Amino acid sequence: QVRLVESGGGLVQAGGSLKLSCAASGGTFSRYNMGWFRQAPGKEREFVAAITWSGGSTYYLDSVKGRFSISRDNAKKLVYLQMNSLKPEDTAVYYCAAARGVTGTRATEYDYWGQGTQVTVSS
Repeated sequence: QVRLVESGGGLVQAGGSLKLSCAASGGTFSRYNMGWFRQAPGKEREFVAAITWSGGSTYYLDSVKGRFSISRDNAKKLVYLQMNSLKPEDTAVYYCAAARGVTGTRATEYDYWGQGTQVTVSS
Protein backbone atom coordinates (compact mmCIF):
# COMPACT_ATOMS: atom_id res chain seq x y z
CA GLN A 1 0.00 0.00 0.00
CA VAL A 2 1.37 3.38 -1.05
CA ARG A 3 0.27 6.58 0.61
CA LEU A 4 0.68 9.83 -1.32
CA VAL A 5 0.48 13.35 0.09
CA GLU A 6 0.58 16.42 -2.14
CA SER A 7 1.68 19.89 -1.10
CA GLY A 8 2.64 23.19 -2.65
CA GLY A 9 -0.66 24.36 -4.06
CA GLY A 10 -1.96 27.88 -3.60
CA LEU A 11 -3.10 31.10 -5.22
CA VAL A 12 -0.89 32.67 -7.87
CA GLN A 13 -1.30 35.34 -10.52
CA ALA A 14 -1.27 34.46 -14.19
CA GLY A 15 2.30 34.14 -15.41
CA GLY A 16 3.52 33.00 -12.02
CA SER A 17 5.01 29.70 -10.88
CA LEU A 18 4.30 27.00 -8.34
CA LYS A 19 6.09 23.78 -7.48
CA LEU A 20 3.99 20.88 -6.29
CA SER A 21 5.47 18.05 -4.27
CA CYS A 22 4.16 14.56 -3.64
CA ALA A 23 5.58 12.55 -0.76
CA ALA A 24 5.20 8.79 -0.84
CA SER A 25 5.25 6.34 2.03
CA GLY A 26 4.82 2.57 2.11
CA GLY A 27 5.72 0.30 -0.76
CA THR A 28 8.85 0.60 -2.87
CA PHE A 29 8.61 4.05 -4.42
CA SER A 30 11.25 3.40 -7.09
CA ARG A 31 9.10 0.62 -8.59
CA TYR A 32 6.22 2.94 -9.39
CA ASN A 33 5.63 5.10 -12.39
CA MET A 34 4.21 8.41 -11.19
CA GLY A 35 1.71 10.83 -12.62
CA TRP A 36 0.01 14.16 -11.99
CA PHE A 37 -3.62 14.71 -12.84
CA ARG A 38 -5.93 17.66 -12.30
CA GLN A 39 -9.65 18.20 -11.97
CA ALA A 40 -11.41 21.51 -12.41
CA PRO A 41 -14.96 22.07 -11.11
CA GLY A 42 -17.52 20.39 -13.34
CA LYS A 43 -14.86 18.66 -15.43
CA GLU A 44 -13.40 15.18 -15.58
CA ARG A 45 -10.02 14.35 -14.10
CA GLU A 46 -7.35 15.16 -16.69
CA PHE A 47 -3.83 13.78 -17.20
CA VAL A 48 -1.12 16.42 -16.79
CA ALA A 49 2.26 14.68 -16.65
CA ALA A 50 3.92 11.34 -15.94
CA ILE A 51 7.38 10.00 -15.27
CA THR A 52 8.74 6.48 -15.42
CA TRP A 53 10.11 4.71 -12.36
CA SER A 54 13.69 5.57 -13.30
CA GLY A 55 12.94 9.14 -14.30
CA GLY A 56 14.23 8.35 -17.76
CA SER A 57 11.06 9.24 -19.64
CA THR A 58 8.44 11.92 -19.13
CA TYR A 59 5.09 12.62 -20.76
CA TYR A 60 2.95 15.75 -20.82
CA LEU A 61 -0.47 17.05 -21.73
CA ASP A 62 0.00 19.12 -24.88
CA SER A 63 -1.28 22.30 -23.26
CA VAL A 64 1.37 22.20 -20.51
CA LYS A 65 4.39 21.22 -22.63
CA GLY A 66 7.15 23.77 -22.23
CA ARG A 67 5.53 25.20 -19.09
CA PHE A 68 5.38 22.25 -16.67
CA SER A 69 8.14 19.84 -15.69
CA ILE A 70 7.81 16.58 -13.77
CA SER A 71 10.73 15.11 -11.85
CA ARG A 72 11.36 12.64 -9.05
CA ASP A 73 13.84 11.84 -6.30
CA ASN A 74 13.67 8.14 -5.52
CA ALA A 75 15.96 8.42 -2.52
CA LYS A 76 13.61 10.94 -0.89
CA LYS A 77 10.44 9.29 -2.22
CA LEU A 78 9.30 12.54 -3.78
CA VAL A 79 7.83 13.52 -7.12
CA TYR A 80 7.56 17.14 -8.23
CA LEU A 81 5.59 19.19 -10.70
CA GLN A 82 7.20 22.52 -11.53
CA MET A 83 4.59 24.79 -13.09
CA ASN A 84 5.68 27.97 -14.85
CA SER A 85 3.80 30.58 -16.90
CA LEU A 86 0.58 29.58 -15.19
CA LYS A 87 -2.72 30.43 -16.82
CA PRO A 88 -6.22 30.77 -15.32
CA GLU A 89 -7.20 27.58 -17.17
CA ASP A 90 -4.64 25.68 -15.07
CA THR A 91 -6.86 26.24 -12.03
CA ALA A 92 -7.81 22.85 -10.59
CA VAL A 93 -7.20 20.38 -7.82
CA TYR A 94 -3.96 18.59 -8.66
CA TYR A 95 -3.54 14.93 -7.76
CA CYS A 96 -0.47 12.75 -7.53
CA ALA A 97 -0.84 9.10 -8.53
CA ALA A 98 1.27 5.94 -8.60
CA ALA A 99 1.09 3.13 -11.13
CA ARG A 100 2.58 -0.35 -10.85
CA GLY A 101 2.16 -0.97 -14.56
CA VAL A 102 2.47 1.26 -17.58
CA THR A 103 3.19 4.98 -17.42
CA GLY A 104 -0.23 5.87 -18.69
CA THR A 105 -2.32 8.93 -19.35
CA ARG A 106 -5.58 7.43 -18.11
CA ALA A 107 -6.64 7.65 -14.48
CA THR A 108 -7.70 4.00 -14.54
CA GLU A 109 -4.07 2.97 -15.09
CA TYR A 110 -3.05 4.32 -11.68
CA ASP A 111 -3.34 2.33 -8.46
CA TYR A 112 -2.84 4.88 -5.69
CA TRP A 113 -3.91 8.50 -5.33
CA GLY A 114 -3.25 11.42 -3.05
CA GLN A 115 -5.92 13.68 -1.64
CA GLY A 116 -5.11 16.56 -3.96
CA THR A 117 -3.89 20.13 -3.61
CA GLN A 118 -5.71 23.20 -4.91
CA VAL A 119 -4.05 25.44 -7.48
CA THR A 120 -5.80 28.70 -8.30
CA VAL A 121 -4.48 31.04 -10.99
CA SER A 122 -5.98 34.52 -11.03
CA SER A 123 -6.14 36.64 -14.17
